[in-house]
Amino acid sequence: MKKKLLIGLGAVIIIVVIVVAVRIPPYDPEMRDWYDLHAVRYHPGKSYILMNDLDATTAGYEELASPTANEGKGWQPVGGSRNPFRGTLDGQGYRIADLYINRPLEDHVGLLGFVDDEAEVRNVRVEGADIRGRDHVGGLAGSSYGAVSNCGSAGSVSSVSYVGGLIGANRGTVSRSYSGGNVTSTMETIGGLIGANRGAVADSYSMAQVSAEVNLVCGLVGSNFGTISNAYATGSVSGYGGVFGLVGHYGTVTNSFWDVETSGTEESPGGTGKTTAEMVDIATFADTETEGLDEPWDIIAVAPTVTNPAFTWNIVDGETYPVLSWQSAS
Repeated sequence: MKKKLLIGLGAVIIIVVIVVAVRIPPYDPEMRDWYDLHAVRYHPGKSYILMNDLDATTAGYEELASPTANEGKGWQPVGGSRNPFRGTLDGQGYRIADLYINRPLEDHVGLLGFVDDEAEVRNVRVEGADIRGRDHVGGLAGSSYGAVSNCGSAGSVSSVSYVGGLIGANRGTVSRSYSGGNVTSTMETIGGLIGANRGAVADSYSMAQVSAEVNLVCGLVGSNFGTISNAYATGSVSGYGGVFGLVGHYGTVTNSFWDVETSGTEESPGGTGKTTAEMVDIATFADTETEGLDEPWDIIAVAPTVTNPAFTWNIVDGETYPVLSWQSAS
């Protein structure tokens, strides 16, 4: 009897020690450092707001998001397929910079790993990221079924397949968002903005340089079985086959364009190719006499350094590609 009692007490002690070791931090909606962002994983259904920029100088970076964090794996994405992020994340336009992830054997990799259909992610900017994963990899999210708006990602993103500068695979909505930097894959299904899309993409663009060792390499979306409207791509695309300026697999693509000069290709199953001169001309996006434009974009010409937030898009006519007004104002 005494022996059984001792064994029972030992088990209780072990359980208590484990609980203490993995103490769940209290819920706090305001995020000011990497510790706060890390804590989101413990309350994935709550609402959060970023209060300032996060970068390599912010508390918690070395332990959580640097090249030495987690035995060289860097940041652990928030939300996985079994416990996805399903809350609200508002970045308020602040930057999340210097993010490092080196998880080449893991899927659903990004700042957020898996975004559920209940979730909303807005006003988040990921800059200067260095991200490696295996499958479903993106700067902002590996996989998203939720609503993503006013978000951007710029940096280096690479994987085996299903990789995008912003999102690896999208089944939700993406609007007023952008990507830049370099996106690479050792296999296929790669896009400057999104690797594979079965959702809806609107008022978004990519300037990312895209390359793969096999095929289905696209300036905006790799594999598209959803809808794309009012979007464009300008980055170079390169691979060994199936290299397209805007999208691979048609889906539904309307009022969307790519730069045939900077991309290096005049091929795309969807969208309309334009010269660089045409891509910086407001008429391409506002005049329905333009080939490929059925309805005008919500766009206005502005002077350099001037922002008109009353319109979704701003352009310095004859000088710049269209830019999202929220982006130029932040």
